[in-house]
Order: sequence, then structure tokens, then C-alpha cells
Amino acid sequence: MTTPSDTQSLILSRAATRPGNLALPLPEGLVGAAAKMVVGKLIARGWLEEVEANLRRGEPIWRETGDGHGTTLIATAAGLEAIGIEPVVASAVASVRKAKAKAEPAPDDTGTAKPVAIRAGTKQAQIIAMLQRPEGATVAEMVDASGWLAHTVRGCISGALKKKLGLPIAAEKVEGRGTVYKLP
Repeated sequence: MTTPSDTQSLILSRAATRPGNLALPLPEGLVGAAAKMVVGKLIARGWLEEVEANLRRGEPIWRETGDGHGTTLIATAAGLEAIGIEPVVASAVASVRKAKAKAEPAPDDTGTAKPVAIRAGTKQAQIIAMLQRPEGATVAEMVDASGWLAHTVRGCISGALKKKLGLPIAAEKVEGRGTVYKLP
């Protein structure tokens, strides 16, 4: 697998922290032919994708296509994986962002999406992966996997995952297992 350059990594890591994985604006000083070359290579490798910009939400424009339309750049799951963000975690966060983007107010309103960055190999990423399994996970299973105490796992679920990341975590009682948490 090809390793991204420093500039490519910077663009992708910034995109990972923005709502909808927007790659724009590019780093300061990266303009003109240099920007076009770097973005062209990212698109060719499948790490960035050019999509129609939603001007109502104020998305930045990469290039104009005419008739008042333009395109913007978003990081793909492959791009996030190239910088070490697990694809399972990236897809969970991306699906939540898409759902939030539909319900989000216009950019001139007070509601703004929170930036999200989840590094691969972290305990939080491990917990998210466990919650995405079809059978979900109990607090005890997450304690065993992460090495955290039970109150820390519950705090992670309610604080970091539900409140900060906005993940829709469901809890249900399962006979013989107790309370099972899942990401739909």
C-alpha cells in the first residue's frame, strides 16, 4: 500500500476532523498548480472524492462546474485508512455525520457540527468496533477488552460516544447477558 506524503497526510487528517470529512480548506500556502497536483494524486489513489458542494450549508468549493454549481472534496474511507483511522470506525462516524448533516441547521444558525477524530488502535476505537458487532457488547465485555473499569466504560459510552461523537447507541436487556449496547 502506498504511504501518503506529509502534505497528503495533513490534508487527510484535517478532513477526518471536519463534518462530512471535508478536505477543504487546504493547508495555508498550498495553492495553484501545487494544490491541483496534490489533490489530483489524492483523487487518483482514491483517498479523496470530488462531490457536488452543498452551497446552502456553506461547503467550500474546489472548482466551479457552471450554472452556480461547484464541487468540493471529501476524504474517503480508503483515505482515512491510509492515515491509520480504522475503516469500521470511519464508516460509523461518517454515517452519523450524514444523518446529522440532513438535520443540521444552515451555517448562519447557531448549530455547528463538532469535529471528530478517532485514531486507530485506541481503546475508544476498540469500544466502537465492539458496539458495531451484530451481537453488540456488554459493559463486562468492554472492560475485559479495554482494561478500563466499568465506570470508565459507561462514561465513555455516555460522554465520549453519545454526547461528543453523537453516535446513536442503543441499550437493551438480553436474558443471560444483561444490558447489551449496540450501534445500529
